[in-house]
Amino acid sequence: MKMCVRPATLAFALITSLSLASCSREENQSGRAASLSPEGQTAPTVEVTRVISEKLQATVLLPAELVPYEQVEVYSKVTGFVKWIKVDRGSRVKKGELIAELDAPELVAQRAEADSKYQSAESQLAAAKARLAADEGTYQRLNAAARTAGVVAPNDLDIAEKAVESDQGNVSALEKTAQAAQESLRAVGQLESYLDITAPFDGEITTRFVHPGALVGPAGGPGAVTPIVRVETITRGRLVVPVPEYDVAGVPEGAEVAFTVPAFPGKVFHAPIARISHSVDVKTRTMPIELDVRDPGAELVPGSFSEVEWPLRRTYPTLFVPASAVATNLERTFVVRIRNGMTEWVDVKPGATMQGRIEVFGDLRPGDMVAIRGTDELRPGTAVVPHSNN
Repeated sequence: MKMCVRPATLAFALITSLSLASCSREENQSGRAASLSPEGQTAPTVEVTRVISEKLQATVLLPAELVPYEQVEVYSKVTGFVKWIKVDRGSRVKKGELIAELDAPELVAQRAEADSKYQSAESQLAAAKARLAADEGTYQRLNAAARTAGVVAPNDLDIAEKAVESDQGNVSALEKTAQAAQESLRAVGQLESYLDITAPFDGEITTRFVHPGALVGPAGGPGAVTPIVRVETITRGRLVVPVPEYDVAGVPEGAEVAFTVPAFPGKVFHAPIARISHSVDVKTRTMPIELDVRDPGAELVPGSFSEVEWPLRRTYPTLFVPASAVATNLERTFVVRIRNGMTEWVDVKPGATMQGRIEVFGDLRPGDMVAIRGTDELRPGTAVVPHSNN
């Protein structure tokens, strides 16, 4: 027997099949949507790097000033008038070389007086010694004659003995007077030697303050405000570097440091660290450090500014991240650390830079993963996919 299918039954079956296929496609699309983030976006990929620990070895450019190793304004030790002066600005001088002579008439009078007193004391001393010798001879003769009873009266012998003792006391006093007069004469002679003005060391006259006829003198006396010349060394200098207090550690005395001066562009000079003050200026928060500059050819000009390639050293390791990893906004300076796929901000204090990396101090550990590009767009608590090229 043949079965007959009615048209109405066939249409119903076709509609049912199409409905089931549609439901299947919707379920598949719902399953794919379930793998997206709640906002409908996948977690962003962030380029990351590791925090490393190293000892800082870098250089920083610091300003410095070149000053003479020795410089002095020469004053006269006695008051007088400049008789003549043979040097001027730019004159080269040697230590002990005569550069000027003064005239002091009162010293001539003082020397004449002192010499007169000394000669008088010497004359009196000579006379006293002669009298002592004569009285000693008389006493000795009387003493020898007194051995024969009745020849010399005892009183005469006593008088002769007292005369010798008096003469000895007089000679002793006059010897002290003559010595004092001699010392006074020597002192005046010493003052006269101060009329010759000599160079205190090898150097160059950088300023001449007086001319013949000018009144000069020692500190506290007439003419004290006017020095005669200023002398400076020219073959040796001091390069004074005001080093910030956070850059002074780890650099020992004797280390060679490079520097440049504007007068010689492109030329690099070197000098050792000679003196460290070990005291920070509370006003500038810097420590003056001196370098000894040897300049046999007298090329460098004292008073000029220079730029020093100051070495930065740490005696202990510190943490470094790429310079781009440090972000700064109005409130804080931080790096973005990625931990367990989530971002967090870690406050840091930047330090020195070295080979494209920057020293950071904060709650970090070597090996921590941080974003190479620090930005406040990566808010704390953001899910990210870290990616490293290392």
